[in-house]
Amino acid sequence: MRKIGIEEIEDIALGAALLGAGGGGDPYIGKLVAIGAVQECGPVTLLDPEEVPDDALVVPIAMMGAPTILAEKAIGGSEYQVLYDNVSAFYGKPIYAFMPIEAGGVNSMLPIAAAARLGLPLVDCDGMGRAFPELQMVTFTIGGGSATPMALVDEKGNSTIFRTITNKWTEELARAVTMACGGSVSVSLYQMEGAFMKKYGVKGIVTRSQTLGSAIRKVKEASDCTPEEAFLRITEGIRLFRGKISDVLREVRAGFNFGRVVLDGIGDCKGHSAYVEFQNENLSATVGGRIVATTPDLICLVDVETFQPVPTDALKYGKRVLVVGLQCFPLWRTPEGLELVGPRYFGVDTDYIPLEERCKGGLL
Repeated sequence: MRKIGIEEIEDIALGAALLGAGGGGDPYIGKLVAIGAVQECGPVTLLDPEEVPDDALVVPIAMMGAPTILAEKAIGGSEYQVLYDNVSAFYGKPIYAFMPIEAGGVNSMLPIAAAARLGLPLVDCDGMGRAFPELQMVTFTIGGGSATPMALVDEKGNSTIFRTITNKWTEELARAVTMACGGSVSVSLYQMEGAFMKKYGVKGIVTRSQTLGSAIRKVKEASDCTPEEAFLRITEGIRLFRGKISDVLREVRAGFNFGRVVLDGIGDCKGHSAYVEFQNENLSATVGGRIVATTPDLICLVDVETFQPVPTDALKYGKRVLVVGLQCFPLWRTPEGLELVGPRYFGVDTDYIPLEERCKGGLL
């Protein structure tokens, strides 16, 4: 058990933006929401998963929709109380703690804001260890957990609770309501008891985000290596490409950000090209015509000078980025995990091959 204040939020937002693999929303907006809540209501208590009673009701809080829309529409302020009231009334008992459902610029921050405003603790655990675009894509689905009852509320106060027959149906129906509400809403789903969370959750995600964020801020202080080498060491990442963005194709469709970013090589990658395809999060990286990484491994773009993560909605012509691959949570590499989030689910025409195997023997 420890406290999360403004300094911790700064690092968590930075580290979670990296783990968001290009998705999860604008870290700046999410950070402002969390900092505002903590400034008004005080720091948040962060619980280790093992500190949560097995029968306690733990509730993930998140936003659903296209991150670019959230940047314009923002959060109304009363959504967390509506979600709390609807969920606790459904179960007939109070919520013990909130938790994030994924890592990312927004969905790592909103549970902190909700916990601060309602005076509840936050659990150091999530259901992805990164970010994914569809709500059935969580480790809790692999464990047989249900996304419903799912509470949904928009910034105007419209709210509902879904009961569906599968988690995929929850995604389809909630996505339609999200679009009707303007493209982004606040949700609570996969409510669970502490015992289930401990068995199937990705533990320590908030702490990992904070550790990564702190290390990224200090990456240029390393004296025994270059900043890039220090960044790869602290993230345990694999360098995939270094280039300048020469084109960005992007569209918002069915509540998702779809697109491709094209890179011309710089430095030792000069004369080569690469591209990364995304659906909210980065899905695949192709270098010199060869796929070098795919979901569920993390594909992250960071600024070549500051090593700040660059989300898909911030990609711009001329920006110089380093493309880095990170290994995913092991449960995603199982047959059940790949059925949910493997490359073929997203239309990427390749079988999943672990990042470290694709990159054996060099990339160019």
